[in-house]
Amino acid sequence: MLKIIKPSEIDSVLGTEIGISDWVKIDQERINKFADATMDHQFIHVDPDQATPVFGSTIAHGFLSLSLVAGIPFDQEIGMVLEGTKMGLNYGLDKVRFLSPVPVNSEVRIHMKCIDITEKNPGQYLAKTEVTMEIKGVEKPAFVAETLSMFIV
Repeated sequence: MLKIIKPSEIDSVLGTEIGISDWVKIDQERINKFADATMDHQFIHVDPDQATPVFGSTIAHGFLSLSLVAGIPFDQEIGMVLEGTKMGLNYGLDKVRFLSPVPVNSEVRIHMKCIDITEKNPGQYLAKTEVTMEIKGVEKPAFVAETLSMFIV
């Protein structure tokens, strides 16, 4: 569920979980389309015969997994926005660590935690969110990232 936060309530969300997505399946078709879009056709992603001895199957691109952070929250209406937001922008990343490969046909979900929200200019709030991608049945996450979003209110 999307949380709508008033600027006066910012301190109450710092350090708290702001969303957990539903599970999303990472199938070979999605991996192949990402390979086509990015021109990254390395065998570990697109060739099961070559990838299986190395990883047990093909694996998703790390950047495919990371790119889902842009879509899953909007598709599933999770996370947070500031009340009165006219526009939200991806502002960048402070840190990303890829910790576990995502095997084909895995299910993943993201956990979002608000780290910081700062008013950079009047009506412009920079939010830092810790995003962790969990792989169903795997102890270590696929990645942990700190994403930056700019909310224009």
